Amino acid sequence: MRAVHFGAGNIGRGFVGLLLHEAGCEVVFSDVAAELVEQLQQAESYEVRTVGQHPTTTTVTGFRAVNSAQDPDTLTEEIASADLVTTAVGAPILRFVAPAIAAGIAARPVGSPRLAVLACENAINATDLLEKEIRSAYQGDDLDDRALFANTAVDRIVPVQAEGSGLDVTVEDFYEWAVERGPFAGNEPDIPGITWVDALGPYIERKLFTVNTGHATTAWHGWAAGHATIAESIADPAIAREVEAVLGETSALLEAVHGFSGEEMAIYRRKVLARFANTSLPDPVERVGRSPLRKLSRDDRIISPAAALAERGMGHEGLLTALSAALLFTPEGDEEVERLQHILRSSDPGAATAEITGLDPAHPLFPEVRSRIAGVYSPHTE
Repeated sequence: MRAVHFGAGNIGRGFVGLLLHEAGCEVVFSDVAAELVEQLQQAESYEVRTVGQHPTTTTVTGFRAVNSAQDPDTLTEEIASADLVTTAVGAPILRFVAPAIAAGIAARPVGSPRLAVLACENAINATDLLEKEIRSAYQGDDLDDRALFANTAVDRIVPVQAEGSGLDVTVEDFYEWAVERGPFAGNEPDIPGITWVDALGPYIERKLFTVNTGHATTAWHGWAAGHATIAESIADPAIAREVEAVLGETSALLEAVHGFSGEEMAIYRRKVLARFANTSLPDPVERVGRSPLRKLSRDDRIISPAAALAERGMGHEGLLTALSAALLFTPEGDEEVERLQHILRSSDPGAATAEITGLDPAHPLFPEVRSRIAGVYSPHTE
């Protein structure tokens, strides 16, 4: 089985690429970073080291790499003969890789098995976003005969790598890769690292509203307290209480919406908090807290659960406090931090709330967020 994977960064090599390799796939990495692609082209192998309760070291071999910007024809040929296309590029980048995938699908020989396309991103139903872009770029009316699209939920912490690591990657020993089975119509590929599920929604939201929400909350509060890493932050009792409060709220939502039991969510929370506390993963709070505008958007990890809780009349104070911490998260070198601060200082609280969160002014959460913004920033100070 051959897989083309877009995104040869640490997540691509240390998570998706690793699991595809372990499944016996011939992996072709596609990326636009010329130096990284050259390294992969010249290397015979790289190592993935897992850290945690069950540390391992795996040597990944049998891969190739293509620079999609410099050699689009080769990429088209690789996709045309592949069984699977995966991505780990970040949801906003999917629209840029979609035309290349569309070209590869169009080049597949008539009668070839359908190409499976899976976007492995930290976003709800990211494959739907990719499919929409591919359909816009595809020339012809036979796309459904040539490709299938399945949403996924992925979870593995891949911290900033030590200087000099080269292609080798260190990741946590925990991972989850859930994929909806429906689009495969009973012909799921044999990839042991995948958990096939009938309904992906509960898995996506459980991960997003627990792991991602908790991770960002830890980072923002940790940065305010002067901590350097996630593990250091969660070891601070005051921050641990803030994170536990947030996860208590999101767990209550997940139980109400998806039917998870209280015991299931308690076990899941403990597992997540233990992962944050892993001192073998020196994950900087600045890395985890970055891109606050995306993380405070309407369908992401803070506003989405807080809005759903507000609609149900359920508690969400911890999430609002996390939002306040995000507003005060101001490390240098993050364009979204700079943009967020500009919005906060140049707009009135109502306009800032609408622009940052995408909430409708009539939504019950809107006045609460507006109050938080007004309490932190005075408008029109720039």
